[in-house]
Amino acid sequence: MEKMPNYLKGKVIIVTGAAAGFGEILSRKISAMGAKIVAADIDQKGLGKVTKLVREEGGEIIGVATDVTDKDQMRHLVDKALGEFNAIDVLINNAGIMPLAFYSDHQHAEDSWERCIDVNIKGVLNGITSVHDQMIKQGEGHIVNLASIYGNHPTAGGGVYGATKAAVIFLSESLRIESQGKIKVTIVRPTGVPATNLGAGIINPAAVTGLLGGNTASYMSKFEAAEAGQLPSSMTDINHIEYFALDPESLVNQIIYAINQPKGVAISDITVRASGDGYVI
Repeated sequence: MEKMPNYLKGKVIIVTGAAAGFGEILSRKISAMGAKIVAADIDQKGLGKVTKLVREEGGEIIGVATDVTDKDQMRHLVDKALGEFNAIDVLINNAGIMPLAFYSDHQHAEDSWERCIDVNIKGVLNGITSVHDQMIKQGEGHIVNLASIYGNHPTAGGGVYGATKAAVIFLSESLRIESQGKIKVTIVRPTGVPATNLGAGIINPAAVTGLLGGNTASYMSKFEAAEAGQLPSSMTDINHIEYFALDPESLVNQIIYAINQPKGVAISDITVRASGDGYVI
């Protein structure tokens, strides 16, 4: 099979939520392909670590401390990108939080839910509007929005988080229609990826089971076995059909696949899951 060409070399790519998790891995991998990275995150310490690592690996990167919920900070991020690199080819709206909880948990969850709405919806919208005019002016651009399978269908315990991700899908599709091909739009819908910091915001761990339906007991037994290091090797082997839990790099590789395309090819929607994950939506 012919090797996929590298279309990322020299491209200017903004990555939000770049200080850890998907954002860190993605920034380092696309930098290694020759992309110029504008890393954004509210976590200044983590952002400094990522920029240092990329530079040590020979990459070109600037880090800009940014709260995606603040329109002015997002515009400042874009100004810094243009001032440094004179273009914005790709925006990856990766920043997000996942405070899963039932409505009966509202007394403990309300502040986190409000922050979730701000980061997951307003943050994505601020990203879109901040780069929109520049991309239209350039005549081309690409926006990748991280959604979730939680946005596909309502689940118990995922009402607020799922609603924010459904909104991301809606924003993405409407942008695709309005931009008439000048801005490529990709929706990425991950399933569970345990080895990231996204789950740290879960309010009620029982809320996770809404995603599993009748597979709850089976999944939880596998999860407990994984925690104890007792899973069969087939469930931890990415080359086996029983592979149980998606690793972050597998998701990152699919994001790279979506953005590493010729100008005339748009990958509009990707769901990424482990083949044996057991999720029902």
